[in-house]
Amino acid sequence: MNKLTNEELNELQRINIEMASYFVAFCNRHNLTCYLCGGGCIGTVRHKGMIPWDDDLDFFMPRDDYEKMCQLWKKENCGQRYVLEKSDRGHIDRNLFATIRDSQTTLIKPYQLDLDITHGVALDVIPLDGYPDNKLHRKMQVFWALIYSIYCAQIVPENHGKKVALIGKIALSIIPTRKMRYNVWKFAEKQMTKYPISKCSGITELCSGPGYMRNWYPKEAFSKAVFLPFEDTKMPIPIGYDSYLNIAFGDYMKLPPKEKQFGHHDAYFMDLKNSYKQYKKIYYCMEEK
Repeated sequence: MNKLTNEELNELQRINIEMASYFVAFCNRHNLTCYLCGGGCIGTVRHKGMIPWDDDLDFFMPRDDYEKMCQLWKKENCGQRYVLEKSDRGHIDRNLFATIRDSQTTLIKPYQLDLDITHGVALDVIPLDGYPDNKLHRKMQVFWALIYSIYCAQIVPENHGKKVALIGKIALSIIPTRKMRYNVWKFAEKQMTKYPISKCSGITELCSGPGYMRNWYPKEAFSKAVFLPFEDTKMPIPIGYDSYLNIAFGDYMKLPPKEKQFGHHDAYFMDLKNSYKQYKKIYYCMEEK
């Protein structure tokens, strides 16, 4: 898709903020902890809102709260505007985490063209897990996180180097059926998440890809969320946001060069006024019979 116009970007940001407000209200209602992460967290601190050129918002949640959220969302929001998409035994969306989708919009990603899912504007919700203090346990955690990533997404990893791509290709060829892959990814998920945050001194993000899953964050940085001004509302970010952002992004208060001030989440097709449903067999599931 071509670069977004200012009008398209403004509308996409408005929808993101509306979705984020709904999500935060849901979490507050159920006493679940969530925090803006990545660009959303940087935007809160640096711009008191969206990074001017950013095109999405993501959230972290501690693993226990994340699992509760997924269960509660499906019960309370069945048939509603915002749909929770999460891969399971009979359903693949190629993400490693849950996403909340706006069913009244269309935003189709290139890696999901063949999938019959809710192709709307997405809010990513990423679980946080304990980072084991024992070095061997940590190495095994990363190993199982990589296995989980390959078999949960069920596609060869891209943009993570030739070595990771080769490992992914071999792993998927060894276990070709969806049922067997599901069994492997659930076993890997159990192994990588068996270190409770309460028993570790650090926290990590295992579902954000090979780069971020190696990060260690101090547990105290995520001990609670603080609400700070964000556009015309307030949004939660980790109380230790400075530690988290410095580890993940370095000097986050420094603006990137002008040539890098653009959104990084490509879309194959976008229509922010109409539901994705009218584009089936036109822009997604084109080969479905």
